[in-house]
Amino acid sequence: MRTYVIGDLQGCAHEAQALLDKIAEDAAGDARILFVGDLINRGPESLMALRRMKTLSEASGGRVEALLGNHDLHLLAVAVGAQRASRSDTLDEILGAPDRDELIGWLRMRPLAMFVDAHLLVHAGVAPQWDAAQTMALAGEVEAVLRGDGWIDFLGRMYGNQPDRWDDGLEGIDRLRCIVNALTRMRLCLPDGSMDFAHKESESGPEGSGLLPWFDLPGRRTNDVTVVFGHWSALGLVLRPNLVGLDSGCVWGGKLTAVCLDDRTLLQVDCPEYRPHAGKK
Repeated sequence: MRTYVIGDLQGCAHEAQALLDKIAEDAAGDARILFVGDLINRGPESLMALRRMKTLSEASGGRVEALLGNHDLHLLAVAVGAQRASRSDTLDEILGAPDRDELIGWLRMRPLAMFVDAHLLVHAGVAPQWDAAQTMALAGEVEAVLRGDGWIDFLGRMYGNQPDRWDDGLEGIDRLRCIVNALTRMRLCLPDGSMDFAHKESESGPEGSGLLPWFDLPGRRTNDVTVVFGHWSALGLVLRPNLVGLDSGCVWGGKLTAVCLDDRTLLQVDCPEYRPHAGKK
């Protein structure tokens, strides 16, 4: 069985199906398919994308799974009144759907990280202080809260940019928020691992800022595994020996990309510019 990881869908259900068809042909129908998050929002078919992913996952016997991305968490927060919808959201169809509660219930049970065949999958990034085992354990802490009785209260307190640097001594909501921000929002950091959330539309920080992509931070403890991530459309496709970035800007007129973890085969589908390129995040 071949394993494929797909980048950010962001509500591009038609392109997702075209890519799934390519995977079925490439793998002769025997594939494990994993998504790095942001199944919904910004694109034109968020409801269709979410329904299809839920159906595929539930019928797959564990062979289809999706991570939670920042847009997926945003939907959860908006659905329970913990966050206001943005003008750029395309979530109304989901929020008004007759199966809305089932969709929300399925989505909040999704993981924040996966470790598959020596590959660590996250939506956005990994704090430099974490190795793969700690990343999985910390993701599990947030997953337990999202799947528990206090999930709505947590979503109401999840947002914020502080603390912006991981410390093993963090507790309570500060600890959980820092984990969420690293796994679902992080792009650029200072060399000490402090996360920057101001620069969303570039591959690097301003000259002289000292900001680096999280994966180029000195002493990053996940250098011994291959990290697979999405979230950063301005960066585009990244292929390094121990790093795979899969957000190739589907919703911004780029491509939807899948990579086979077994041999680095790439499969891609061209996408219309559903959103003006200057607004990508």
